Amino acid sequence: MTDPKNKARLKWACRRGMLELDVLFEPFVEEAYDDLSDKEKATFERLLTQDDPDLFAWVMGHQQCPDAEMAAMVQFILDRVHARIKS
Repeated sequence: MTDPKNKARLKWACRRGMLELDVLFEPFVEEAYDDLSDKEKATFERLLTQDDPDLFAWVMGHQQCPDAEMAAMVQFILDRVHARIKS
């Protein structure tokens, strides 16, 4: 179970300077973060420390994230969004 203070901190960190990132990260924390492994949680938290232009380029597919774990997390988030759209 996720510590409520940590989850509140994560929700705040998900509030980015770009709406495109907000609509990906905020629902992800609310709906999926608790089900991640500890390693995946650490990767997601590390992802949130990245600069918005880099995050935007990765989620839009303009660039590949140079970190394999973060790239996998970006893909996991995008796959969840696509699955939600299809259902």
